[in-house]
Amino acid sequence: MRSMLSSVGTLAITLSIGSIGLADDDRGQLIFQDDFERNESQEEKDEVGKGWKTNSKSRAAGNKQVDLRDGTMFVYIHKVADHAVSVNHPFEFTDGAIELRFKLDDKKDSLGLNFADPTFKDVHAGHLFDVRITPRYVLLSDLKTGKMIPKIRDMRRAKTLPPELQSMLKTKERRIPNTLETGKWHDLLVTVKGDQLTASIDGKKIGSFSSEGIAHPTKKLLRLSVPRNATVDDVKMYRGS
Repeated sequence: MRSMLSSVGTLAITLSIGSIGLADDDRGQLIFQDDFERNESQEEKDEVGKGWKTNSKSRAAGNKQVDLRDGTMFVYIHKVADHAVSVNHPFEFTDGAIELRFKLDDKKDSLGLNFADPTFKDVHAGHLFDVRITPRYVLLSDLKTGKMIPKIRDMRRAKTLPPELQSMLKTKERRIPNTLETGKWHDLLVTVKGDQLTASIDGKKIGSFSSEGIAHPTKKLLRLSVPRNATVDDVKMYRGS
């Protein structure tokens, strides 16, 4: 009897491990993960570690905007900042996925996942596409063939964009209504396959969007973009097999 129970237990463990492995295979090869379980040596400047960099030096006069708190990464914009907080990490892939946990504490908060190729000079700052999560909607955008084309960006900033280009830009994004509870942790999964970008929250598919810019072959950088506040944890990056 003990031998049989032992065999059943071993089989259950094996099946469990196999299931986990299958789920990871669906996403691709795990190439990076971070649970932020570490301490900073000081509290004056950003010190995220593990390959993460921020824009606080150039955009917030060097003031701290990222804090490791109780095993999470809390991102908050400083009062002197002239740009959303950007916390970036190398993430080189063609097809792939990213999953993380996040929390928004206020209805005005949001979290963006911006995928970029800084070596690609045909768009501003290498912006390719992004996912914007808010308590009211999810926005999926192709930036490479849309808003971040330099001439279009300049016209938008000068408010001289002609109607035909305004109409074109509407085809470069998809806004999906989605109510998100604030002050609560949520699980996010973003997958990229070919020209399709898909977002799922708490195990539920929110929606997909297909556009040519998403198929850019060399995604090289992930930027977490926070215009107000957001908390992030358990980041995992996958490269498609």
